Amino acid sequence: MQQYELEAWLGDDHSLTGDQVAELLHTAAEIGERYPDADDQLERDAALSTAYQLMATDRDVVEDLAREREAAKNAELQALAGLRQAALTLIPRGDATEYGFAKKAGVDRMNVRRWLGKR
Repeated sequence: MQQYELEAWLGDDHSLTGDQVAELLHTAAEIGERYPDADDQLERDAALSTAYQLMATDRDVVEDLAREREAAKNAELQALAGLRQAALTLIPRGDATEYGFAKKAGVDRMNVRRWLGKR
């Protein structure tokens, strides 16, 4: 990441000093090395956002992230329970195949088979 890219990402009202911008630029380079692939964009963005928040806010960033993680885990559990119920309903009545359901739901077919009691 170049300095102009970082400054564009930060915007005009970022409240960082010049030294902090330089430090964040260095951190951005480390993050880029840690997540080098194009598929790693979400991780890079999250890491850079956290680095910025640690510099710019008085909030407890770790506590905020822990709450976000807990909410995400709960959302995943709810979605998986819903998908399992959908599999248990749709596949036995012939509205979906194991493979088709797994592909559409973004889960492994073996999970679908396990939900159906076949594994």
